[in-house]
Amino acid sequence: MKEGAQEKLRAAWQEFAEWTSENVPGAIPGQARLLEDLDDPRVFYSFGPWESLEAIAAWRANPGFQERIGRIREVLDSVETHTLRTVVAR
Repeated sequence: MKEGAQEKLRAAWQEFAEWTSENVPGAIPGQARLLEDLDDPRVFYSFGPWESLEAIAAWRANPGFQERIGRIREVLDSVETHTLRTVVAR
C-alpha cells in the first residue's frame, strides 16, 4: 500500500461495497468485510458471500466494478482477486 493511503482505501472500499450491495444482483447486503492485518497495517483483505458463482462473474464483468476497483488500485501496490468456497464452518 502506498504510504498514508489507508483512509483513501477505506473510503474507496466503502463506496465499492455500498455500490455492490445496492446495484449487483447476487450480492448479499451487509456481509462484505474489509480486514486490516494487525502485523502489517499496509495489508488489507476484503471478502463477502455471494448467492452464486454466476453472480460473482457478472459483478467482475460489470463496468462499475472495473471503475471502482480502479480507484482501489490507485492506492494499493497490488490487488489480487480470488474465488473461494467454504469447506468447513462451525
